[in-house]
Amino acid sequence: MLRSLLLSFVLLIWAAPGFAVQPSEMLKDPALEARAREISKDLRCPVCQGENIDDSNADVARDLRVLVRERLSAGDTNQQVIDYITARYGEYVLFNPEKTGANLVLWYLGPAVFLIALIGGFAYIRSRREEDDTARAPALSDAEKTRLNELMGDDA
Repeated sequence: MLRSLLLSFVLLIWAAPGFAVQPSEMLKDPALEARAREISKDLRCPVCQGENIDDSNADVARDLRVLVRERLSAGDTNQQVIDYITARYGEYVLFNPEKTGANLVLWYLGPAVFLIALIGGFAYIRSRREEDDTARAPALSDAEKTRLNELMGDDA
């Protein structure tokens, strides 16, 4: 019983992305439908923000899915469809925006800050280690060194 329940749950989760695209939205040409699905994977739902338009049930996502299929049926290439949607909704709808202009700052600022933090953390830990070493073992004066040598029996 538990095994069949678990299996049906896994199958339900596996098939969940297919629930958002309604049969009435699908194109009759399988090649165009495959292209539409490929484009939809790269377009973010403006409402859900973390889902692509194929997985989202929002009305805006449905409108975008229909728009993608209309543009493909009109003969547009994949890039023309993406450019058209980006012109209408902005680069925000792209999961992978182009790495040009101001986007370069966003693409490279995160790794740069991470490297700076890593270097700063390394320097901080190193300075703390040096402080700890000097605090643990204070230097002996000459009188203390001679007394220690006498006690140890060293004649050096």
